[in-house]
Amino acid sequence: MSWEDNIRKVVPYVAGEQPKDRNIIKLNTNESPYPPSPLVAEAVKNIETDQLRKYPDTNATELVEEMAKTYGVSKDNIFVGIGSDDVLALAFLTYFNSDKQVIFPDITYSFYDVWAELYRIPYVTKPLDDDFNIIKEDYLCDNGGVVIANPNAPTGAEMSIDAIEEIVRFNKDRVVIVDEAYVDFGATSALPLIDRYDNLVVVQTFSKSRALAGIRIGMAFGNPKIIGYLKDVKFSFNSYTLNPYTIAIGAAALKDREYYADITAKTVKTRERMKNELKQLGFTFADSKTNFIFAKHERLEAKDIFAALRAEGIYVRYFNKPRIDNYLRISMGTDEQMDKMIAFLKGYING
Repeated sequence: MSWEDNIRKVVPYVAGEQPKDRNIIKLNTNESPYPPSPLVAEAVKNIETDQLRKYPDTNATELVEEMAKTYGVSKDNIFVGIGSDDVLALAFLTYFNSDKQVIFPDITYSFYDVWAELYRIPYVTKPLDDDFNIIKEDYLCDNGGVVIANPNAPTGAEMSIDAIEEIVRFNKDRVVIVDEAYVDFGATSALPLIDRYDNLVVVQTFSKSRALAGIRIGMAFGNPKIIGYLKDVKFSFNSYTLNPYTIAIGAAALKDREYYADITAKTVKTRERMKNELKQLGFTFADSKTNFIFAKHERLEAKDIFAALRAEGIYVRYFNKPRIDNYLRISMGTDEQMDKMIAFLKGYING
């Protein structure tokens, strides 16, 4: 018997590589290639440093009020946390507290099984079909809760809102979490359903479309009762999560709706152009409604393309996992960055 016998041991989530070389074309972590709104810089300048000696507003009131205006919901419908990872981790801890298995896809955001293992939550994964679509019927069964990323990651495929609603309706006695990290790039949000279903929690983030991955803001939407339970767990864990800079920056970003719409539209336009470019080079992929494309080549191995791109200073994401080990996840950069990638691939594939 040793002290290690009482340690909680888990296999941690592995994030995408963050190279320190600024000359790298970084297309591996689904960040926005554009800077945040100019209003963000103004908000930072206007924060009085004297605020930093005090504890922050535990309710992040300024940010939550701006969220309520932006999304057309009540403040009681909103929970905020340190990125959607924090929100989702607390949601797992709060809502999945039975001996029944929680369900999520076999190919999805790879933090889900980490949280389940960390909190000792029983779970089972359901395989996507051969085209990487979620099979709705797999989630119409007895379970301990459901988690669906929509659009899914790393595949980029969207599940219809009708199918989402059927899953939520069937599981009325269990909590259904819909993780919408990429919803702003052309997918349909389940947010309107929170008015009809008290078992639904919709999670979103500022990390992708709001160009604020570094500041860490995530949020959950649901009816006041289910959000209240999430807040109870948060305040039992750490009341002071969002600092004054984060609160002010998040509120400022929400106010600049025109800028947000512009950079999101740019990303979508680039994605649609890249679909055509990659198809011409022999890549195939599911239709993406995200800020990335999950693709395989008709004759070249993904790991070899990954290595060649990396040697050229172009980072994409490669997953050495069953069923997806011949795919690359390519985040959308600026048009200039994507053109450099395509130019290299043309030489590499056709040379």
